[in-house]
Amino acid sequence: MKHLLLIFINLFIFISIMHAQDNTVTGVYNLEGVMETASGFKLNADSTFEFYFSYGALDRYGKGKWEIINNKLILNSRPHPGNDFKLLSSAHTNNNFITISIQEKNSMLLSYVYAFAGTLKEGEYPVRADSHGIIKLPASNADTLHLLFEFTPERISSFAVNTKTQNSFSFAFEPWIAEVFFKDFGLTIKEDRLEGKHPLLEKDDCVYTKEQ
Repeated sequence: MKHLLLIFINLFIFISIMHAQDNTVTGVYNLEGVMETASGFKLNADSTFEFYFSYGALDRYGKGKWEIINNKLILNSRPHPGNDFKLLSSAHTNNNFITISIQEKNSMLLSYVYAFAGTLKEGEYPVRADSHGIIKLPASNADTLHLLFEFTPERISSFAVNTKTQNSFSFAFEPWIAEVFFKDFGLTIKEDRLEGKHPLLEKDDCVYTKEQ
């Protein structure tokens, strides 16, 4: 009986400590020491988090659930749904090149899309869209088109196509194109800050200071 009581007492103490730690870690943490960049995390009491990133005209966001494992903050979000673009239509024209058209109401975004067909050879680069969202690629027998958005360079969208029979394609952005996705992203918990990597920047020693 005493042994069972001791187990319950220890369990109660453990749960109390974990609950207190969870309450302590909640709050807003802002990235320090990176010029012209605003970024950070908001940890909510219901174990959800929000991520923000702003650099010039670029705004990215993310959200998900957080937990503490061995004094490390672990962040997870929903999985990336897939390609950041969707294929709207394809057709054959008499042109001797491949035409890609980006459909987007915000015309300011159109010229930040790049594309290439098949595999890039040495010295070749993706072709950038013009201000109308039009990309013209050399005719080829490639069976894949690749699109990327300059503000989300960590992801490339690939589509299986038949450029022998179709050479005109129309695409649009998916709603999640600016969303950042997390999988077991870990940060070390300190007294008034978080330390570790940044989900977008190539920086391993980031410091996120807690707002007081």
